[in-house]
Amino acid sequence: MAMMRLRREDPRVVGAFRLHRRLGAGGMGVVYLGADKRGQRVALKVIRPELAEDQEFRSRFAREVSAARRIRGGCTARLVAADLEAERPWFATQYVPGPSLHDKVAENGVLPAAEVASIGAALAEGLVAVHEAGVVHRDLKPSNILLSPKGPRIIDFGIAWATGASTLTHVGTAVGSPGFLAPEQVRGAAVTPATDVFAFGATLAYAATADSPFGQGSSEVMLYRVVHEEPDLAGVPDALAPLVYACLAKDPGERPSTVQLSERLAEIAAREARGIAAPRREGIPKAAGPRPERPVGRRADEYARQRTERGVAPGPSSTAGRAGARTPVPRQGGRTPVRTPAQRTPAGRGPSGGTRTPVPRAVGHRSRLMRQRLFVFVTVTVLAAVCIAALQGCHHF
Repeated sequence: MAMMRLRREDPRVVGAFRLHRRLGAGGMGVVYLGADKRGQRVALKVIRPELAEDQEFRSRFAREVSAARRIRGGCTARLVAADLEAERPWFATQYVPGPSLHDKVAENGVLPAAEVASIGAALAEGLVAVHEAGVVHRDLKPSNILLSPKGPRIIDFGIAWATGASTLTHVGTAVGSPGFLAPEQVRGAAVTPATDVFAFGATLAYAATADSPFGQGSSEVMLYRVVHEEPDLAGVPDALAPLVYACLAKDPGERPSTVQLSERLAEIAAREARGIAAPRREGIPKAAGPRPERPVGRRADEYARQRTERGVAPGPSSTAGRAGARTPVPRQGGRTPVRTPAQRTPAGRGPSGGTRTPVPRAVGHRSRLMRQRLFVFVTVTVLAAVCIAALQGCHHF
């Protein structure tokens, strides 16, 4: 993990800990490397001065501490100390040496299938412990996973919430990271352990491809793709693609449980280590279009504005946003069946099994623009002709 020197405005001592370096900064606060008198190293997070007076941020900070206290096992950094009543609230966890998954992929490139499966199996086991504590992380992503010598560790529970809580701070604002948010988070429905499973699948895809399965773009564009488009898993190894695709199901009820993920990924890691070829992927649709054809820049913003208002907002028929719709919480011993890609309705087929010819969105969009321009042209031409005729009539008189 990259370390930076302390700045002039940074504190030198917090509680019983002396601070030595900056480890990073986020929206809520700054994380420092510190040590106590015995030399025990900690990662100490202090809330930003401008946010310390904000009760909402204090509450979020308190939730992070509460979540850290409830989770058992080695999947997270152990809580060492905290002071929520301080002028600038803080807490300290055991320091985890090692890069984040994001930094490792950025520096060394994509990971081989065996390593992705091994990391994924340990992460899934860690998520079992997180969910058994009644916590949903809500912001699982590569930068919140540290690769320690003893295995991956999940960090940053700043927006974690109890099972079944809403995902919005206010209407229309989803909390989390676009590209790793689940569709139900975008729609504003209740979060469940299945919400973390979606982010888990996107994280595995990133480790295998160095990119989000929904490409790149503005927040509006990314949120639209998460809700309405299929993920692009073209670069994901065949051994992992079916499981990743299952994690990225739009319907939370179709995603596998964390227990199933841990077991399946452990099997895949062992098989890949022995060099056994994976079966060919079947029933996994490619992205709605190759990534280069997806709109970027100003076209991407226009793309989002024209679709997000009517597409992302939950409608009366939306399953994820429907009142009373609940997703069963998987238990440790649960054996909820996993729907394979072949069992799910393939793209381009209706419920009755009949095929239909798909119409690319880009083509439909261009057709609408052409019709609109033709209508404007005809209208202007007619108005101009009427004005000319009126002027000629005036000259006669």
